[in-house]
Amino acid sequence: MSITVFIRYQLDPFKRAQFEEYAKRWLTIIPKCGGDPIGYFMPHEGTNNIAFALISFESLAAYEAYRARLRQDAEGMANFHFAEENRFILAEERTFLRKLVL
Repeated sequence: MSITVFIRYQLDPFKRAQFEEYAKRWLTIIPKCGGDPIGYFMPHEGTNNIAFALISFESLAAYEAYRARLRQDAEGMANFHFAEENRFILAEERTFLRKLVL
């Protein structure tokens, strides 16, 4: 059973450009570490401080292996540090979803 991780970010609305740079970096880092990025979604109209990401994995075990590889990846760790140093993410929530098959 595949899973999709839905990530909801609360952003500093004055630092959206920094978040966009951060998100674009993940689009190359995630696949090399084993994830399938569906995409990152930035605020466009309405609420200006909420962004989303969706990343799919073959299983929860594949997600856990991905997280371990990510912690060993130099680009991934640099991106985590970029976020910590610039503090554009105020809160982050993860939900694990499964696709409903009819």
